[in-house]
Amino acid sequence: MAQVAVTYDSVMNDLKARQFKPVYYLMGEESYYIDQISEWLANNVLQPEERDFNQTVLFGSDVTASQIVDAAKRYPMMAEYQVLIVKEAQNIRNTEPLEKYFKAPMPSTILVMCHKNGKVDGRKREYVKAIQQAGVLFESKKLSDRELLPFIEHYLQARGASIDPKSAQLVAEAVGSDLSRLTGELNKVLLSLPADNKRVTPEVVEDQIGVSKDFNGYELRDALVNRNIYKANLIIKYFDENPKSGGLYAFLPLLFNYFQNLMIAYYCPQKGSQEALAQWLDFKSPWFAREYITGMRNYTGMKVMQILGKIREIDAKSKGLDNPNTPPGELMKELIFFILH
Repeated sequence: MAQVAVTYDSVMNDLKARQFKPVYYLMGEESYYIDQISEWLANNVLQPEERDFNQTVLFGSDVTASQIVDAAKRYPMMAEYQVLIVKEAQNIRNTEPLEKYFKAPMPSTILVMCHKNGKVDGRKREYVKAIQQAGVLFESKKLSDRELLPFIEHYLQARGASIDPKSAQLVAEAVGSDLSRLTGELNKVLLSLPADNKRVTPEVVEDQIGVSKDFNGYELRDALVNRNIYKANLIIKYFDENPKSGGLYAFLPLLFNYFQNLMIAYYCPQKGSQEALAQWLDFKSPWFAREYITGMRNYTGMKVMQILGKIREIDAKSKGLDNPNTPPGELMKELIFFILH
């Protein structure tokens, strides 16, 4: 499939300028952006009094491609446009009628195809080409770990609030990368902030989202980075006694990601500079490079390689390979001991 160069921001900028296209094909693993674009089109193209006759929602599992095309070819009634939103577009089987329609779409129809949890079959090149010629083909991708913190920061900034990096990390670890859930939690946090102090702190995160500001993955990683044996064991003890608060399965990806980046950091030509290291590791802010400079002081390259091997070993054991009965809590203690000694 051809490279999809369309971004969420570019789509929204055109929509807000009322530069509409006849077709919006919204696809991808991250439903949040698909929902944001389709909901904007549903709520802003037509006036409320125009929607009864000119706005239709169909479901791909209930209609055929031919029925969608028939609906798209209707003329609007006493309005400039009709808006036709097709949800569950991934369930449409025979797409040939749609391909023909995309080659000559109705200029007065805005057809919105919502294809979640996947994308158009890359082998259907003519179909993809027809969509791109007719309008917008947008792929909504899952955010990577390094994109998640900037998203949290920008989401809050756009709503008049701020957040420090530690608090953003706590939110990301507690909620994860599901943007629909994440924005819901951030909205809850926003509602809790007083009008005269729109700053999100670890205390606010602890109170509103329920993650401990003292015992969490971020603090565990910080203890390991600084080789703080007492603090690391305190956190492990807390999670051993409060298994619902976190554990091996949550922390293995976090620790692997850190030590993998630490291995890469050793190859940075200017590894003593936060700015250069942040650019080398593709971080949005030099602030995130600090813990890697500290890590390189406290761990040799050889030790980091051994740690990565140990993490893989523990991951395999956690899945039952060469491990008949060692519980996750004990595996976690084994890993932390290996890292610190």
